[in-house]
Amino acid sequence: MKFTAEQISELLEGEVVGNPTEEVSKLCKIEEGQKGSLTFLSNPKYNSFIYSTKASIAIVNKSFIPEKEIKITLIKVEDAYSSFSKLLEFYNTTKNNKLGRETPNYISDSASIGTNEYIGAFSYIGNDVKIGDNVKIFPNVFIGDNSIIGNNCIIFSGVKIYSDTEIGNNCKIHSCTVIGADGFGFAPNENGEYKAIPQIGNVIIEDNVDIGSSSTIDRATLGSTIIRKGVKLDNQIQIAHNVEIGENTVIASQTGIAGSSKIGKNCMIGGQAGVSGHLLIGNNVKILARAGVTKNIKDNQIVNGHPAFKANDFNKSYVHFKNLPLIVKKVSIIENKFNAQKINTNE
Repeated sequence: MKFTAEQISELLEGEVVGNPTEEVSKLCKIEEGQKGSLTFLSNPKYNSFIYSTKASIAIVNKSFIPEKEIKITLIKVEDAYSSFSKLLEFYNTTKNNKLGRETPNYISDSASIGTNEYIGAFSYIGNDVKIGDNVKIFPNVFIGDNSIIGNNCIIFSGVKIYSDTEIGNNCKIHSCTVIGADGFGFAPNENGEYKAIPQIGNVIIEDNVDIGSSSTIDRATLGSTIIRKGVKLDNQIQIAHNVEIGENTVIASQTGIAGSSKIGKNCMIGGQAGVSGHLLIGNNVKILARAGVTKNIKDNQIVNGHPAFKANDFNKSYVHFKNLPLIVKKVSIIENKFNAQKINTNE
């Protein structure tokens, strides 16, 4: 899809300096610009590229004054960075704005689907599924029986949503994520063999939740695994059965939350962190990358380490840990001197 400088200027409420009919069909970094692409300049460190870039159009601040001749068409705005962000959002919305139903697919006669939907090829929508308006379901998506999906959701290719899952409005779920698979529940018998405990709960995902690709959110044994509104999950995250993630919490890649733990509101959890089961994590907690949490954490704490403890204490301990060989050497010298003095005293 192509846009002219004039059309982009109208969208951003900017001013065209150059050719208003100049066309672009893609976005790029200013140092990597090619003919037919649009870029932006907001950081003065990159000013030199405005004179050499091969991009066709650049968004710049109104305060920008070229120091020499410039060939590229400019769109002057109040804030180039925020305007480019707005354009990215528009571009992404336009790119994903597909409509209609591709074939083949399977949609149960008892399923209910709202208006302005997109159903990609090879998708499966089960019995009594309820889907809201403006929902985009890309190819090869599975939605199990009795599931509910709200308005304005995007479900990307390869997502598997098991039965009875509830998803709110304005959610985005990326490829290959699995929602509602059985929790890791097994009980040993007298022979030492493990028997699966039926997982008959579900998963509830509230409004405005983003879930990265290849993540897994298990259904509850009883009740619900709950992802509260505004939560943002990165790729490759494991949320176990009966976990609850509080509002506006963000979790980075490869983190694992074990069964029945409760994470508070507005928390930040770094990549590869691990949280043991049946714990209570307070509000506004920061768990640094690769930390291993094995006990409850109160509100507003920052933790690190394995097992995790207060980050300041961890940093102080780490200084000593790095110096451990030197400390051992000094202790050995003192010990040898003491032993020599003791021998001399006995003599």
